[in-house]
Amino acid sequence: MTLAELSRSGRSPQLPLHIELADAAGPAPLGLENLLRVLPGQRYVGVAKWRGRKVLAKLLVGDKAARAFQRELDGARLLAGQGLPTPLLLADGLREGEGGWLLFEYLDNADSLGDAWRAVAGQPLLSDDQQAVLGKALALVARLHGQGLWQADLHLDNLLRHDGQLHVIDGGGVRCETPGQPLSRDKVLENLGVFFAQLPVELESFIEELLVHYLLANGEHALPVEALLKEIDKVRRWRLRDYLRKIGRDCSLFSARCGASILQVVRRQDEGSLGPLLADPDAAIAAGQSLKLGGTSTVALVEQAGRQLVVKRYNIKGFAHWLKRFWRPSRAWHSWVEGNRLDFLGIATPKPLAMLELRTLWLRRRAYLITEYAAGEDIIARFKPCLDAPGEAGSPPETELQALDLLFAALLRERISHGDFKGSNLLWQDGRWVLIDLDAMQQHLSAHSFARAYARDRARFLRNWPAESRLFTLLDERLPQVPGTCPE
Repeated sequence: MTLAELSRSGRSPQLPLHIELADAAGPAPLGLENLLRVLPGQRYVGVAKWRGRKVLAKLLVGDKAARAFQRELDGARLLAGQGLPTPLLLADGLREGEGGWLLFEYLDNADSLGDAWRAVAGQPLLSDDQQAVLGKALALVARLHGQGLWQADLHLDNLLRHDGQLHVIDGGGVRCETPGQPLSRDKVLENLGVFFAQLPVELESFIEELLVHYLLANGEHALPVEALLKEIDKVRRWRLRDYLRKIGRDCSLFSARCGASILQVVRRQDEGSLGPLLADPDAAIAAGQSLKLGGTSTVALVEQAGRQLVVKRYNIKGFAHWLKRFWRPSRAWHSWVEGNRLDFLGIATPKPLAMLELRTLWLRRRAYLITEYAAGEDIIARFKPCLDAPGEAGSPPETELQALDLLFAALLRERISHGDFKGSNLLWQDGRWVLIDLDAMQQHLSAHSFARAYARDRARFLRNWPAESRLFTLLDERLPQVPGTCPE
């Protein structure tokens, strides 16, 4: 296969494949064994065999190949030239009109700091293990900045651990201000904003403590926390907007089909397993365990390849109802967007896996949403023993109250209203409160509109318990208020 042919092979070229490349020693075939990352028609990154050794191959094809190749090559040379730990570039080349390649030494048994972070993310905030992962990352970022470089695509998966040393990868994201001279303070703050914006928001209160790891390796600038927090907030907002733009289009994360008769979006990693279900969701609902039989929606628990899923069908009750619904985004689409928003923000909700909208000449009909199943107990059942218990025994466990505090704090911070905050829509699972039924959820741009919506959410939440009960009083005193929306 040639690079030109590879550019036309789509997302899943048949492996293994062989491409004839050449370096100073002459031509040599590259045997690509598996793919790690694919941008169809642009970039293919995978593990390969070349001249008898295992390599990481970056193959750049398409109209933008020459520019992407030069950026990757410049970044790799900058890292190596400044003495920063990075995989050795073994060979590179560019063929006019076809594409380019860069072959790096393959770091056997390497793992990313992203994997290390995911292994400890569930621990209490800034545990020793968490601090060790983030401290190592910040120390290496500080070395980059000290040499005048920064990684524009800075995240923990671009830092690899191998034989006790951290390596920077992805030279395409490496930029330079002045090689060998410390990066300017504004660039440092901007790049650290990118780093911290990808971590849980709750870690913001520990930023000063974490910055010590950076300053020990690069104390060139004083780093005001307030300025850094502004950068973090700016990057977070941009990342959310960018992510929500992807959830309805074909990309590396999602597979999408859009036409006059259908809109279907599914997480790419689940595309194969959910194919049969999406082909006939009504049959899956009929065969599953009914959770709700309503006029506007039907909900069923189904099992797919040993995995429990929830399928929600949004019904059209009749012609008059269809006239109200066909011209606007379906409730399945709205729930898909809001579920992905919560998932991205780290607010617990069953992971949305797919949505399907049936259409006739673009006019919407029935729609379906598929999510993971949350098996938790709802908050009314969870807190019921507290209603009858006397004194201190009538208080829910402090861990559950603290988790409720965190949930409400997150909703306030993100200006998100649920719209139907009844107790059955809040489940206790794995030490967190999980929000379900997101049909009316909204993130507000206006503080005023959010204040009114939050007041309604708070009042509806408290109505889950008798107003004269001790539990009602406890929760009313504990839940945060928006100024001007609740009596003091």
